[in-house]
Amino acid sequence: MTMQKDRSGAPRRCLAIVLAAGEGKRMRSTLPKVLHRIAGRSMLAHVLDSVTRAGADSIAVVVGPGRDDVAAEARGNAPEARVFVQSERLGTAHAVLAARQAIAEGFDDILVLFADTPLARPETFSHLRERLRAGAGVVALGFEPADPTGYGRLLTDGAGALLAIREHKDAGPDELKVGICNAGLMALDGARALGWLEQIGDDNAQKEFYLPDAVAIARAGGAACALVMAPAEEVLGVNDRAQLAVAEAEIQRRLRLAAMLNGATLVAPETVFFSFDTVLGADVVVEPHVVFGPGVTVGDGCVIHSFSHLEGATLAKSVAIGPYARLRPGAKLAEKARIGNFVEIKQADIGEGAKVNHLTYVGDASIGPRANIGAGVITCNYDGFLKYRTKIGADAFIGSNSALVAPVEVGDRAFVGSGSVVTDNVEADALAVARGRQAVIPGWATAFRKKMAALKAAK
Repeated sequence: MTMQKDRSGAPRRCLAIVLAAGEGKRMRSTLPKVLHRIAGRSMLAHVLDSVTRAGADSIAVVVGPGRDDVAAEARGNAPEARVFVQSERLGTAHAVLAARQAIAEGFDDILVLFADTPLARPETFSHLRERLRAGAGVVALGFEPADPTGYGRLLTDGAGALLAIREHKDAGPDELKVGICNAGLMALDGARALGWLEQIGDDNAQKEFYLPDAVAIARAGGAACALVMAPAEEVLGVNDRAQLAVAEAEIQRRLRLAAMLNGATLVAPETVFFSFDTVLGADVVVEPHVVFGPGVTVGDGCVIHSFSHLEGATLAKSVAIGPYARLRPGAKLAEKARIGNFVEIKQADIGEGAKVNHLTYVGDASIGPRANIGAGVITCNYDGFLKYRTKIGADAFIGSNSALVAPVEVGDRAFVGSGSVVTDNVEADALAVARGRQAVIPGWATAFRKKMAALKAAK
């Protein structure tokens, strides 16, 4: 994002305060609300990423008492973030003041954000800061919902200046007719914010310290206040599982659109699910009903056939997988590799042009270039205690229904006969056959059928 500067051209320093102390009882979960995931990462992580990309110089995360898990998530996604504890839940202004120490350090801009509003874009935070740079003391983020019931209203004058934010339960009949509602996110002039916050009282229906009251206090002190509008879907707050699903649908819509605009073909976009960090190259084709877990990078020209699931996998150029393929963490596929239907790959390197076409498990293994792995092959990588690797050389051929008991190596250009259980290394250019010798007894089936028919008739 572009660095914010003041009128003299000097960089403006920004503190982002992320409120993450809510209990989230309506989620009906043992997991804190802000740790619930959309597109593969927590709502808190989404907010931290957005404010970082918006150019925040410092981040303060306010958590509830005893919430070491939320604090750990904050530090894991923004190592520079400082964590403050709101010991009592007495309203949003009270929560912001939990970060008093950070506020007092002196910043030009202060952004107040909510960890359960994960869809706000970095550009929106930048717009809030721009209004501060233009001279506003407080800037509120507004939106127009289809149904404004329950939302606070943003009250403006004829010129569009923000006069007050009125909570729904405190609003009069005329104020309830206002369609512009409070999204909760706010920006404050850093030099004056602490004084305004300390003046906020609890003279309201809930006896809480409301952050929106900062508008009236700032205006009373002669400061101008303003608003910035955002689309309703961007400021969706997540309070229960149904709203979590709505947020997931919105972020998937964004990710699908971005993938297609960047040159990927999604045959049925609404059936494809991405993670926040999925990377697709140019001319990638994704067929219907594909799921990308976290950590997937797909090179140019790849084809992902229907009903495949990928997580923690890296695909080079022109790879094809599926249908019904599963790539687990550590799967690395070289150029033109082919992974077919009902194949699972885990912690394995698949060489250039290698084929693993059907009904096969390859785990903790290295497959050489142009090797062919037949149907039903299994790398037996686990003995109940430890895991071991299998190495298959270039141009090797592993016959169908074979089991390779690791640790074991099959050399370049070697063959393993179908149905073999390979426990020893196979040297290059050798043939390994590890199965019982076939025996044929002429006429045995005729005698067997007569014997069994007689036994059945006697019952």
